[in-house]
Amino acid sequence: MTQAEFVVVANRLPVDRVPGGGDDDWRRSPGGLVTALEPVMRRADGAWVGWVGQADHHVAPFDFDGTHLVPVALSAEEVELYYEGMSNDTFWPLYHDVISAPQYHREWWDAYVRVNRRFAEAAADAAADGATVWVQDYQLQLVPRLLRELRPDLTIGYFHHIPFPAYGLYSQLPWRKQVIEGLLGADVIGFQRVADAGNFARAVRRVLHYTTKGSDIHIPEEDGSTRIAVAKAFPISIDSEAYVEMARREDIQARAAEIREGLGNPRTILLGVDRLDYTKGIRHRLKAFGELLAGGEVDVADVTLVQVASPSRERVGAYMQLRDEIELTVARIAGDYDTLDHTAVRYLHHSYPREEMVALFLAADVMLVTALRDGMNLVAKEYVATRTDNRGVLVLSEFAGAADELSNAVLVNPHDIDGLKEAIVRAIGMPPAEQSRRMRSLRRKVLDNDVGQWSKKFLDALAQARKAKSEEDAA
Repeated sequence: MTQAEFVVVANRLPVDRVPGGGDDDWRRSPGGLVTALEPVMRRADGAWVGWVGQADHHVAPFDFDGTHLVPVALSAEEVELYYEGMSNDTFWPLYHDVISAPQYHREWWDAYVRVNRRFAEAAADAAADGATVWVQDYQLQLVPRLLRELRPDLTIGYFHHIPFPAYGLYSQLPWRKQVIEGLLGADVIGFQRVADAGNFARAVRRVLHYTTKGSDIHIPEEDGSTRIAVAKAFPISIDSEAYVEMARREDIQARAAEIREGLGNPRTILLGVDRLDYTKGIRHRLKAFGELLAGGEVDVADVTLVQVASPSRERVGAYMQLRDEIELTVARIAGDYDTLDHTAVRYLHHSYPREEMVALFLAADVMLVTALRDGMNLVAKEYVATRTDNRGVLVLSEFAGAADELSNAVLVNPHDIDGLKEAIVRAIGMPPAEQSRRMRSLRRKVLDNDVGQWSKKFLDALAQARKAKSEEDAA
């Protein structure tokens, strides 16, 4: 088996099977992580360990576009217990401030341990002597320690893409000790926000009573020595230049004009783009907009809300209930306020290619990101990157990680419906000069700190950890 100097371990492989194609027909998956790591993988002849996305589907390791892919097979039962259960009905709601109640089932946890061990074993087999391994996200929180036990020669990084909760919430988890020990198997543990790294350090102190100093966590080893793991913020970003280039394309600009015309050329288009998830604050957004219509502060002839809600976790009960609630709310607003010529809310339960999303960003005057809790929210950054004319307004939840960087957005508490209404009205009426001043500042942040910078900063931290380990071994 081919062994690599750099290995990424993620729940999914960076490829999708081509619909209607054969077993060997794959295409690269969209997404910032794949884009960020592609050049690193090419330089290092890297390997990527992940699930193919289909239950009970066994695929041999194969090479794709300069990367060695190592598929991990999951049974239908494991998809149900490890992925839909433990990952998305326990960790996801718990780590997002219990917006929906997390479920705790021992059989889910047992499957999670079993699958994490399988990923760790695949990574151990794929990694060359002294290699660097980068584990991604909450589905694989036990992998760092399992991997360190199998391969102590490796330098191990872990990045947590979603929030890490305050200890008062985290302490609910029956397996809180095992998860922290799993994460501390890494040399570098990355989070989206400084607050998330702080929450993790506090959990380490409360559960394991280890010493923490700044971003350093002192971990006692069995031989009496102390190993230091670094836990700090590395806020993720987007491939900014790709969005700028698409925004400048004449065909995409023409499509943006078509979208506005198709909506009746309203004076203002408000836009929400989210996965259909209870963390995204879609219900709060619709409530605020409905109240603005009811109070006469906005008029359906002048303002249209376009809400893209891409399908998500459709077999999980909380998501099925959320879809019903949102679609009922949209129908009520439409029945109360639509006219023969104008639509109050254009609701789109679809996923769209990136070019169509950029056209939507260009068509929109105001971007509404009202997440109740979000690790980062890359849609906010995508909207900003496309606004090459320095026009448009970003209304951004202070509970999204992006708010730490994008402080010149109109920041809101989405739980405060009156405050959210005021922010929407303010955004609709914002003078062009203020729009330009704010957007120039936002675009500087997004263009200077793109996804390439994110991966570089994390990998530099891993390189420092590797160097320190070599110096310790030499001593």
